[in-house]
Amino acid sequence: MKNSNREPRSHNPNLATLLSVVPGLGQFYNRRYAKGSAFFILFAAFFGVFYNFLNIGFWGLFTLGTIPRVDDSRLLLAQGIMSLILTTFAILFYVINLVDARKDAKRIQQGWAAPSVREGFRHAYDKSFPYLLTAPGLLLLIFTVVFPLMYMVGLAFTNYGLYNAPPRNLLEWIGFKNFIDLVTVPIWRDTFFSVLSWTLVWTFVATTLQIALALFLALLVNDPRVKGKKFIRTILILPWAVPGFVTILIFSAMFNDNFGTINRDIIIPLFGGDGIPWMSDPFWAKTALIMIQVWLGFPFVFALFTGVLTSISSDWYEAADMDGANRLQKFRFITLPHVLFATAPLLIMQYSFNFNNFNIIYLFNQGGPAVRGQNAGGTDILISWVYGLTFETKQYGMAAAISIIIGIMVAGFAFFQFRRSRSFKEEGSV
Repeated sequence: MKNSNREPRSHNPNLATLLSVVPGLGQFYNRRYAKGSAFFILFAAFFGVFYNFLNIGFWGLFTLGTIPRVDDSRLLLAQGIMSLILTTFAILFYVINLVDARKDAKRIQQGWAAPSVREGFRHAYDKSFPYLLTAPGLLLLIFTVVFPLMYMVGLAFTNYGLYNAPPRNLLEWIGFKNFIDLVTVPIWRDTFFSVLSWTLVWTFVATTLQIALALFLALLVNDPRVKGKKFIRTILILPWAVPGFVTILIFSAMFNDNFGTINRDIIIPLFGGDGIPWMSDPFWAKTALIMIQVWLGFPFVFALFTGVLTSISSDWYEAADMDGANRLQKFRFITLPHVLFATAPLLIMQYSFNFNNFNIIYLFNQGGPAVRGQNAGGTDILISWVYGLTFETKQYGMAAAISIIIGIMVAGFAFFQFRRSRSFKEEGSV
């Protein structure tokens, strides 16, 4: 590329920027004819191809249709969201066009000589190569993550439900009514706070117990006096090797009130009576779920802790012995900080995973038993309640509103904990 130190020229960057209001004209002013042609052709092609799509899309996004049985509000909402995404790309392209024209004009004003077409293509290819590689992943992310999220957010502000389903009916924008009903209408309010409180208790208790059990077992196995460490570790990791849904279904049968082996072969022979109502009483169902989750979750955390413990240098413990430290002090000031420093991000993910752990709740007893005065089961967590609202009672708008609340809570918790984690700080500044 030609970059000679020539005398400044009478080239106006403001004029180049102004001309770029029509994409490509600023580049023509800078005598970058190939680049200007590309900008203008892409700009014209975008509007030529997507004009009608964008026109209908934005009309449908604002109105959600005007003629029942003809206009499908769901499709209009989807097309409107796609129009927003395409418009965002168009605006980004337009801004790049303005910035590029002004930047080149300033360089020409300072004496820079524009490269030839071949050199320009070579330079553009070298500069844009990383973006070309990441573009497919970005597009996939937009259409598989961003678009569904935006669609869900849109549904949360509509009255989409069982008795107002398109195309027979048209949806309407109702603002924050779903969120307001969630905390003001008695049945929604009682259900929401009951399910939310159980979700928080479930997340904290089940995850903390599985982490505590994993740490306890990892410390025992890592003790120098224990023989056969490889065999013991293999046995303890076996629950992780079995598919989770298989284990949950087996436990569901074992905890069955009528024929389950827990009552029939253990509780009744030892204590008499009719056994414990694991499936029909909310308290005992929640207790069983926590125990099952501890069994399912501790092997993964145990494997993490085992790897970290074996990497801690013995010199630390020898120095602590010379200073007269006891076992508790060595655990508190050496073992625990090292373990948490190395595994904190993954432990945070365990809490986030259990907050939305739909599989165990649904496969064990479908969120039951039923609770009087609520439209959720006694063991339903937020995500399983959303599933029931979506596929059983068809309350799509309310389900979308609750999903937004779930996303905000999980993202806020993860962000807060990651920021506080030592793994994401400079070790010397802690």
